[in-house]
Amino acid sequence: MIPFSILDLAPVIVGGTPRDSFQRSLDLAQHAEKWGYHRYWLAEHHNMPGIASSATSLIISHVASGTKKIRVGSGGIMLPNHAPLVIAEQFGTLESLYPGRIDLGLGRAPGSDQPAMRALRRGLGSDGHDFPEMLSELRGYLDPSLGTAMPGVRAFPGEGLNIPIWLLGSSGFSAQLAGQLGLPFAFASHFAPGYLLPALDLYRSSFRPSDVLSKPYAMVGINIIAADTDEEAQKLATSQLQQFLNIIRGRTGLLNPPVDSMDDLWTPTEKMYVQQQLSYSLVGSRETIHAKMQQVQQQTQADEWIIAGQIYDHEARLKSYQIVAELREELNPSSE
Repeated sequence: MIPFSILDLAPVIVGGTPRDSFQRSLDLAQHAEKWGYHRYWLAEHHNMPGIASSATSLIISHVASGTKKIRVGSGGIMLPNHAPLVIAEQFGTLESLYPGRIDLGLGRAPGSDQPAMRALRRGLGSDGHDFPEMLSELRGYLDPSLGTAMPGVRAFPGEGLNIPIWLLGSSGFSAQLAGQLGLPFAFASHFAPGYLLPALDLYRSSFRPSDVLSKPYAMVGINIIAADTDEEAQKLATSQLQQFLNIIRGRTGLLNPPVDSMDDLWTPTEKMYVQQQLSYSLVGSRETIHAKMQQVQQQTQADEWIIAGQIYDHEARLKSYQIVAELREELNPSSE
């Protein structure tokens, strides 16, 4: 069966706190482990009150400490926000604490707005052009045989540990780089679906076998909100719709409760933009989700799915992921 994983943005809901979010993330991870999910990743974002995973390495440790076997990692760490040595040491520490369970997913976007970029000491003109050099330095700290670390500097802990590195992206840049380096690649189709299929083609066509992989390995990010009925799922999904509506309006805020209708909240143009961003979102009952899953797999031929779902009610969130875990057994990985 195709591995299914979870991408958790550690949402802070209206009426909730980051502490509540961390407790719910751990609870979801514990259930995910029981349901057979393969990985549990958390994402770095800054200056966003509705996302609590800004100190991503700390939350990874929180989740890993409360689980036993599920892989835990970053989806991702925004490398240009950090010194590569610090990330090598942080993930070396995590791998030492939870051996064989830590993933290091890396992105090159800021994960923040311009004020936060200033606070992170990242130049406003930075477009991630130095990401390949930073990645090379980071890999050199973990594997000194590469000879790419800063001379005279070693990462302790970190050096010599097997910490899988993934490249994350929403365009062709990271897709091609991951292919050229022979690394696994994850595409952010859960919020940037427009370039998904070209990026997968670029990754696979540019792939060069490495000590890490002998053939391409592509993960796709999919939003899934499942419930007993289509109507219930559609209502649950309005929390996510409101979140994306705020994003295109340049606002940030807490995750709102669902509403009966979005018609009074957005304009036709805003509706179009939100729906474009969420075109790789599966919302509905068990039967509806199952049919859509087969379509997505046929289109992408993904090696792994990583599933996001911004759901306000925690019990509804748990149920959604449980339904998806059960449907995974029916997904045909060899659909042509």
